[in-house]
Amino acid sequence: MDGEGSLEMSRGTAVVTGASSGIGAATARRLAAEGFQVVVAARRRDRLETLAAETGARVVELDVTSDDSVARLADAVGECRLLVSNAGLALGLDPVAEASVDDWRRMYDVNVLGSVRVVQALLPALVASGQGHIVLMGSTAGRIVYEGGGGYAAAKHGTAALAETLRLELLGRPVRVTEIAPGMVRTDEFSAVRFRGDEQRAAAVYAGVDAPLTAEDIADCVAWCVTRPPHVDIDLLVVKPLAQAAQHKVHRTNT
Repeated sequence: MDGEGSLEMSRGTAVVTGASSGIGAATARRLAAEGFQVVVAARRRDRLETLAAETGARVVELDVTSDDSVARLADAVGECRLLVSNAGLALGLDPVAEASVDDWRRMYDVNVLGSVRVVQALLPALVASGQGHIVLMGSTAGRIVYEGGGGYAAAKHGTAALAETLRLELLGRPVRVTEIAPGMVRTDEFSAVRFRGDEQRAAAVYAGVDAPLTAEDIADCVAWCVTRPPHVDIDLLVVKPLAQAAQHKVHRTNT
């Protein structure tokens, strides 16, 4: 990644939430390679320590659903130029009539309110940097709904609304706001968490799909967005594998 943007941001501090696995871990690796001073934040400190040994990142244990935990993150970080608010999860695939309200509440708390908490805590430092950037990890589910995905889609629509609102409210201040909305990404944990460890159901999500996106693909998108020149704001980047036309339209080979 070359260009004026990467040079100007090479000494900034980047905070990545949800960095213990998947897209968050891949993003932390990529940003470190781009020259950012990375802070990796998540609940599983052991995984963060392993990532830090690999990348030179700083570790902060973080639960985005806890006000106190987020406040400790802000105190530990200090100067900050980039926030990648990546912590998120999906739970279940039940129709609305049968869905768990607790699952819906959990998804909203992590995907939406978690981002709100972290943005509020780090915004003063982002503004003070003079070239702040907030990247919110959305989803194509935040653009198109699908059967069984009501709770997750509602939460990711909330993420999209947060990004668009922030962009309006921060106009005239030195903070860019980007939403990245991936489609089908195969990671080690996302579907396994969704189906509470049912590996058979998790694997079925990707059955017959030729080359779903990887965490590294999304990390590449993050890196490109945040290394544009400071006057260039990538508002929304939607990225899907070639095999996916929409949430409900995926090409699968015979298995």
